Amino acid sequence: MSNTIHPTAIVSDQAQLGENNIIGPHAVIEANVQMGNGNTLMTGVSLKNGVKIGDDNTLHEYAVIGGLPQDLGFDPAIISYVTIGNGNTLREYVTVHRASKQDAITQLGDENYLMTHVHLGHDCLLGNRVIIAPSTGLGGFVHVADRAFISGGVMVHQFVQIGTLAMIGGNAKITQDVLPYMITDGVPSTVRGLNLVGLRRAGCSRSDIQLLKQAYQIIHRSAQPQQVILEELREMDSPYTIHLAEFITGSRRGFHREK
Repeated sequence: MSNTIHPTAIVSDQAQLGENNIIGPHAVIEANVQMGNGNTLMTGVSLKNGVKIGDDNTLHEYAVIGGLPQDLGFDPAIISYVTIGNGNTLREYVTVHRASKQDAITQLGDENYLMTHVHLGHDCLLGNRVIIAPSTGLGGFVHVADRAFISGGVMVHQFVQIGTLAMIGGNAKITQDVLPYMITDGVPSTVRGLNLVGLRRAGCSRSDIQLLKQAYQIIHRSAQPQQVILEELREMDSPYTIHLAEFITGSRRGFHREK
């Protein structure tokens, strides 16, 4: 089945389109865009040079994908990219900027849901099934792991890492890494507890959650040196606590803690 392209849309003859795509009014698809199958681009969507999009994605009105990085030192002659996986939903006015380094990629995985006016800065990496609520901005080089939930109005500093199944409360100011499995909220942001709802929805067992409660106490309320804390987390022999230890070990900005 061929693509359905509105007569007011502008599609470069150098773009590569699969099948069953719906291109709405006034959409613009520039040269060197690659698109898979079954995507829907609503009114005014713009896919700029170097964007690669997979299958079954829905981009709502006036989303702009692949714009130049908001970096005063960026050279527009640099060739960089945005890649979007499968089954994502990008609501109205979402913006995703291409990477800032030669041949680098700003990347979204699969089944992410970005609500209206969300901004992803250059070189961001999103995993799968991430939800970001309206009017949230991610600075450059932010990495967001699978199934994180970022509430509305959140501002995330560049180079921050947001862990698996983390939840960030509305209007939070995020300047350090955000621990997996936990709720972080406030200005300044602090850890408020485990993301119990997210953990249960992800299928975590009671025993898994109990171990994470113990890990929470060890991380936030222990007077032991960090190396001892990491050893205790690993000795619990749970994939969740081991992942927490790995996340903390890899943190370069430090991480938000309990108040």
